[in-house]
Amino acid sequence: MALKNEKRTDPIVALLLLLTAIMLVVRMIAAKTIGFGDSEALYATYALHPQPAYLDHPGLVGLFASSLGGGTIPSPQAAHVATAALATMFPWLVVIVARQMGAATRAAAAAGLIVAATPEIGVGLFAMTPDLLLAYGWLACLGVTAMALETKPDGPRAPALFGIAGVIAGAAATAKITGVFLLAALGVVAVAEARKRKNIWPVAAALSGLVPLVPVVRFEVAEHFPMLRHRLMDTQHGAGFSLRNIGALVGGQFVYVSPVILVVVVLVARDLIKRRNDDAMSKLLFWTFALPLPPLVVLCAWSRVAEPHWLAPPLLALPIHAARRASEWTLPRRLLDAAAVTGLLLVFAVHAWILQPSIVRTLAPASYDPRVDITNELFGWPQAVHTTQELMEEADAAAGVHLDTWVVGPSWMVCAQLAANAPLAKIGCATDARSDFDDWAPRARWEHADAIIFVTDDRMPMDPAKIAPNFFVERTERVSVLRGGRIMRTFRLSLLQKRILARHVVAPPHRGGRLCTTGGAG
Repeated sequence: MALKNEKRTDPIVALLLLLTAIMLVVRMIAAKTIGFGDSEALYATYALHPQPAYLDHPGLVGLFASSLGGGTIPSPQAAHVATAALATMFPWLVVIVARQMGAATRAAAAAGLIVAATPEIGVGLFAMTPDLLLAYGWLACLGVTAMALETKPDGPRAPALFGIAGVIAGAAATAKITGVFLLAALGVVAVAEARKRKNIWPVAAALSGLVPLVPVVRFEVAEHFPMLRHRLMDTQHGAGFSLRNIGALVGGQFVYVSPVILVVVVLVARDLIKRRNDDAMSKLLFWTFALPLPPLVVLCAWSRVAEPHWLAPPLLALPIHAARRASEWTLPRRLLDAAAVTGLLLVFAVHAWILQPSIVRTLAPASYDPRVDITNELFGWPQAVHTTQELMEEADAAAGVHLDTWVVGPSWMVCAQLAANAPLAKIGCATDARSDFDDWAPRARWEHADAIIFVTDDRMPMDPAKIAPNFFVERTERVSVLRGGRIMRTFRLSLLQKRILARHVVAPPHRGGRLCTTGGAG
């Protein structure tokens, strides 16, 4: 006979547990199926070149990639197994922080459920990117700061916790530079707490957040600020406030956050602003929301290369605030249900599009252009790299010696994918705009090679003879990648040899194009 006072799992908690299990299974399937996206491939190559900062981001993501790869570039599968686990557990970190700030279990679980259903979390955090590390650092800082605010004025516990929170915020800024706004918000909270406690220790401890940034700042100064110049100058051609940028920012939120969850965001943000001075926790959530958001909105409205997900970290304060306020103020149940359902539909639709090639065949419209579908980045590179290696071996065999052969691409995207999928090859990058490859493998090195395998795809049709005029185009191979019966991408691989060397080498016969099926059944 069951005891009358037996505790049962709350339905919301049970639903979050079920969703966690489903998402973990789906993500593990994806981890075994897909390769790196273009940006992921770039971050993976950081593992071979450890440094405090790169052109796009500070160096923490490079350390993360190196740790996953045991000191070298991790395989896509190894990286994605780790990120799948981290992405799946992230909503539970929201639950833990909300509970730490006083929310009831049911309300905290509901907040975690909405976060899990948000596409930029449910889809975006699967990737091995600085955003994953920043998200964890942002929430961890909120949780530790909340613990510091709850401590008694006397004793060493509060300064120690503020110091830990500062280090976490500083580490978050070494993942993505926008983490400096979290550090600034922590400083505002620490100053207010110092005034309340009438001692300087909260501020002094929070300043420990500057320590993780010291290597980044020293590197930037020594190298004449390459990351800042790249982010704020070199990539900002045509920048300026425009309706196009504002439209991309607003429209992006409908996709990244989803329409109904966006309505919830607006309602909760209004309540947080209204209740910002209720208590110390409300002030903490307000400042980590309100201080970073305006400069990020301005930056997105000004820059043509800004991305909608840049606004995500400040929004993490909102589900926690909603969970804390659930006993006094709550959103309509139908609105929350609709938010969760629509968000999850988008999340699973993206996973289905990636993992089920038949959907591409049946649902893609006649106007579908695979070149602009970023999910196609995830497929085909192993086949292209395999053909590249065959061309290198055949060039050596034809010459009768081991040639100094470099693999060269026309953009950082191609170069990163080549480096991530062929870590032992010599990779060069023939770009007009500066990339990290210009430091790792300057043009002067690969221009003096014996042979070059020039790799590009149909997104970037380029004449290799113009890229390397001192080389002779011996022959070109094509590798087409099928998904759902459609050609998603065609790689073009050209063997280039020095003109002097080419006179003495008999080229093997042309083998024609290759057709590869990937992404499941074709």
